[in-house]
Amino acid sequence: MLIHLIADYGNGDSAFSEVAQRLMLHTGEAQILPVSVPPFSTLATGFWVAQLGLNPSPPDMLIYHNCAPRKDDVQPRADNEGEGLVYALLPGGIRTVGVNAGYTLSFIKDSALALHWVNVARAGSQFRSRDIFPVAAAKIAAGDESLLGNPLERDRLPDLPADRIAWVDGYGNLKTTIAHSSLALEVGTKLVLRVGDAVSDAVYSDGSFRVPEGTLAFAPGSSGWNDPDGTPIRWMELFLRGGSAWQRFGRPKLEEKVTILAR
Repeated sequence: MLIHLIADYGNGDSAFSEVAQRLMLHTGEAQILPVSVPPFSTLATGFWVAQLGLNPSPPDMLIYHNCAPRKDDVQPRADNEGEGLVYALLPGGIRTVGVNAGYTLSFIKDSALALHWVNVARAGSQFRSRDIFPVAAAKIAAGDESLLGNPLERDRLPDLPADRIAWVDGYGNLKTTIAHSSLALEVGTKLVLRVGDAVSDAVYSDGSFRVPEGTLAFAPGSSGWNDPDGTPIRWMELFLRGGSAWQRFGRPKLEEKVTILAR
């Protein structure tokens, strides 16, 4: 079994090892691949749930995600209670198990074939993703649906913000939540874009490498999937050929707003 472990523990944090150990204890032999997102970034978590879950994958793959800012209730929390656990069934039979917080399910809410609450304790440990949730995740991964509870109402999940940074890759490319289909621009159109407080000229391109060295391109990137009716979804990226768009815009944090100021 392949398990993608998406969490905001931090790059190289030993929490990944602790959770992987518990998952393997309850699932048996498995290959676990960690994906570290920034603290409390439910947008990045949701992005990777969809990018990994809605693209071609092994049929017995599980996505286990944990990003729980505990912002659903700002009052003091009793016994470390947090947001509830949710199961999603994606096309191709891919199962996901993870905390419903912020945008964690927003990218998949229209594609999921089923969304259910999982009947498991929401309190009892500060480290629920290690101490409480792995048993439930293992049962669901094995096809045991006895812990599935009421359906989750999709209209209660937030829509994606259509103008944010969802991810910064290792090359400094800024992956956004701006859908390629939302734009009607001619290739070569000169733009002015703002990311956070920084502004830069850019060129609209239909492919990142179809610009000269040193040019900031605004182009459909490598991330995306097909929606339920088969229509391709592609997300726009800011790409500085030969450099780093992240550096160009002053190292913005995830979820910074991206604005087209002029075209």
